[in-house]
Amino acid sequence: MKGLVKALALGLAAACSLAAISGASAEELSLKGKRIGVSAIGTDHYWDLMAFKGIQDRVKELGGEVIALDAGRKDQQQIAQLQTLIAQKPDAIIEQLGNLEVLNPWLQKIRDAGIPLFTVDTATPHAINNTTSNNYNIGAEIALQMVADMGGKGNVLVFNGFYSVPVCKIRYDQLKYVLTSFPDVKIVEPELRDVIPNTVQSAYSNVTDMLTKSPEKGSIGAVWACWDVPQIGATQAVE
Repeated sequence: MKGLVKALALGLAAACSLAAISGASAEELSLKGKRIGVSAIGTDHYWDLMAFKGIQDRVKELGGEVIALDAGRKDQQQIAQLQTLIAQKPDAIIEQLGNLEVLNPWLQKIRDAGIPLFTVDTATPHAINNTTSNNYNIGAEIALQMVADMGGKGNVLVFNGFYSVPVCKIRYDQLKYVLTSFPDVKIVEPELRDVIPNTVQSAYSNVTDMLTKSPEKGSIGAVWACWDVPQIGATQAVE
């Protein structure tokens, strides 16, 4: 068990980032004879796809067998896939991103079944280890840069459609915290909602509507989202 935990924790760190495991450490790690279930909420986003692929590649490199399932951005499909994985009794399950409110009861079931759970960007008490970026720092730094670019004043369009996703929650909360120090920067109400699927098209439509309602130059100073895909549509609308 200890060897499995070490192999997966270090393997995930390498698979989901630019980090590399030293040669000596890599030789000590092994998943030979282990079956590892991997569940991702979706892979249509580049980082999600690369992380999903990197996890599988790393498990195979360490000698493990992978059971990989992609839920196609559908919460209920991911739940069904987790049920399938639990029934197959793998040696461990890796869960990547998703709606924590929906996932948590099933992540607990994984733990209750005695299956070691590892997560990627899903902060839950049911996981042995969560591999993630420092989203507190990311959220604060992006917010501070946005305020600086705005000159410390103006209106911001905010996409807040995925607050139940831990990464988005943290980054949004950091935005709100930073803005408490800049009273002249205002979030336009009601906030916008990014959606899946049709993220780019929806964001384009939403931002276009807001710009039409506020046509004066400078009336909208920035557009914020916790991830990059809505900003593609927002950029198209601004241009």
